[in-house]
Amino acid sequence: MKMNARNPIPISEANRNFSRVARLADQDGAAVILENDVPKYVLIGLQPFRQEEIAEMDDVERVGRRILMEHRKAFEELAKSNRNETGSGG
Repeated sequence: MKMNARNPIPISEANRNFSRVARLADQDGAAVILENDVPKYVLIGLQPFRQEEIAEMDDVERVGRRILMEHRKAFEELAKSNRNETGSGG
């Protein structure tokens, strides 16, 4: 699943035009939403979840790990920006 990290969307635009953000998430797999020019949220489409049959906790953990790995760069960027906001180095 690709991520639309090249064209992040300001939260004000996401509030005004959520359908556009949802379309981007559908097209690109995910959309990054900025708050105060910092990546803050990731909107991920539901389709990947529908493709998995979740019956047991092992399946949930496997799906969670897969999603984290697919969106690792976005989560790392969010963690980095969170460290910068809080002033902690790691």
